[in-house]
Amino acid sequence: MVKDECKTLLDALNKVSACYRHLVICAGGTSDSQNLREELKKTRQKAQMLAIANKNKLTTILKDKTISTDDRAEFERLWVVFSTCMEILEIDMRRALDLGQEFPLNVPTKHLIQTGMIGGTSAVAARAISVQNMKYEEANNIDTVDLNDLKQEINEVGEMIYEMEMKVNVAHWTVEAKQEPSSELKSTASAGASSLGMKSVNGGGSKKLCDASKVFAGAMFSAVLIFAIVLAVCVVKFA
Repeated sequence: MVKDECKTLLDALNKVSACYRHLVICAGGTSDSQNLREELKKTRQKAQMLAIANKNKLTTILKDKTISTDDRAEFERLWVVFSTCMEILEIDMRRALDLGQEFPLNVPTKHLIQTGMIGGTSAVAARAISVQNMKYEEANNIDTVDLNDLKQEINEVGEMIYEMEMKVNVAHWTVEAKQEPSSELKSTASAGASSLGMKSVNGGGSKKLCDASKVFAGAMFSAVLIFAIVLAVCVVKFA
């Protein structure tokens, strides 16, 4: 039951973090707007709430000395996934801070990046979070207020990651994966090998025809060469 709860929390964190990354890509682009900045703020705050819930849950379990070896291995695997997700979230938050500083909302549209992302982003954010829209009293001050909050939240995430490492000592390289690396590619590779094998079988007749053509071409070349030599000898003899 506890394991399912942890997996559910971690899955929710992954989805919200992925949503945040999608929104960060739009920052500074032609689809950038006050609504996007508000969605960025809501999404990263939702991600931090889920991160705290994940950290508390997993920390409590991994500090328990009574859990079985198999359960501990599974929770350590979840911990590695969680810590990796936190590192990615911190990187995306720093990227959002850099883009927000480089592209404030009051700049002309021509200075925005052509990211290829167009249209609204509300539908994407709505799939991951369900909180009411936040309104700013001063629209012109959204950059300053939000960027200051973002700086503080980046520091909080960094402190959380450091606290995680201090409380739970789980080395990433000691955690065994549940499946072999690149196992999802093996089926594709097998299919490719089978296809190649079929091509080899089907191409057997073509190979024989190719060999016969080479023999015929070689015989013709030899005949021409012999004729040329005989002709040259005759010319020299009767000259």
